[in-house]
Amino acid sequence: MHFTINKNYTKLQGSYLFAAIGKKIARFQEENPDVEIIRLGIGDVTQPIAPAILTAMHKAVDEMGHAETFRGYAPEQGYEFLRDVIAEKDFRERGCDISADEIFISDGAKCDSGNLQEILGPGNTIAVCDPVYPVYVDANVMAGRTGSFDMATGKFGGVVYMPCLEGNGFLPELPAERADIIYLCFPNNPTGEAITKAELQKWVDHANQNGSLIIFDAAYEAYIREEGIPHSIYECEGARTCAIEMRSFSKKAGFTGVRLGFSVIPKELRADGESLNALWLRRQGTKYNGTPYIVQRAGEAVYSEEGSVQVAAQIDRYMENAALIRNGLIDAGYQAFGGVNSPYIWMKTPHGMPSWEFFDFLLTHAGVVGTPGAGFGPSGEGYFRLTAFGTYENSIKALEKIRKI
Repeated sequence: MHFTINKNYTKLQGSYLFAAIGKKIARFQEENPDVEIIRLGIGDVTQPIAPAILTAMHKAVDEMGHAETFRGYAPEQGYEFLRDVIAEKDFRERGCDISADEIFISDGAKCDSGNLQEILGPGNTIAVCDPVYPVYVDANVMAGRTGSFDMATGKFGGVVYMPCLEGNGFLPELPAERADIIYLCFPNNPTGEAITKAELQKWVDHANQNGSLIIFDAAYEAYIREEGIPHSIYECEGARTCAIEMRSFSKKAGFTGVRLGFSVIPKELRADGESLNALWLRRQGTKYNGTPYIVQRAGEAVYSEEGSVQVAAQIDRYMENAALIRNGLIDAGYQAFGGVNSPYIWMKTPHGMPSWEFFDFLLTHAGVVGTPGAGFGPSGEGYFRLTAFGTYENSIKALEKIRKI
């Protein structure tokens, strides 16, 4: 006898998308040390933490140095001071009936999207948008909810893929095949497109009618600019009985290196007679020691009067980049989408060039890095994602380089 591994991991395809991109860039830099590389690939922010947030962090650090204000393990659900302000500012002020005890603080939406599947049965079928943020699929592959990967189709068996194509405005259509768990991300990563409240309501109604669970990733809601675009799925009637929502401070407030997010699990959300709110609390209590006090105080400062103004200004600057890139590409004769309610621009590769081939072409001839659409799923082939998270100067420089090739 010998120990065994979780063989579901062997179904995963190569390395994680952005790790594969990182290796390609490192190899190119090694061979071309004098070439300036402009990175508009991975969605990492470039603006520093806002001053009001830094002040709060410094204050919290000082508190940790005094016995009377020192904090040890954080509550597994998160400190009440942060959950209260989130419930008020992100939800109740938008007319959403969400209370602090339905909010669970974590170290990010990516972790939550992977960990949430632990409280769900192994036999559940999943439906995902195509193209899709890779974590939704890979986490379920690891959990054994999928079949093997089919190289010919670029799909995992047992997964309901919902194509998001130019012809349907890059929005998924309600699947004819029922799925137990439906992953939705709006504004969408990678296409950058948003969904109207009326369209999202159709998904909520569909889930309630079919006994399905929606896992709704709203990591980019702070970038919404147009009216009629919901910031939360709980703006839709009936969402409390069918949806979990995930949020992140990574892109909203530049916390990619600080790590803070949360999930919302309403008390009405039940399956097999059990409360998902209670199950998630039990899971967190067992496997998570809580987000650090210093980080949670930083999160609280995001909602302060000064912090909210500073964060909004940073988002405005990223959205200026998005408009610059999107409009510049269109003016140069490319087809480009997104970038209006999100920091992502989804461009069509020129002359039908495969997306990984375009990645190499752009890196070699322009020194610009983006993300191949095929890395997000088969319907992403022929497209390429650029992010608005670079500096304004680098966004201009990248656009000029792309125009010249």
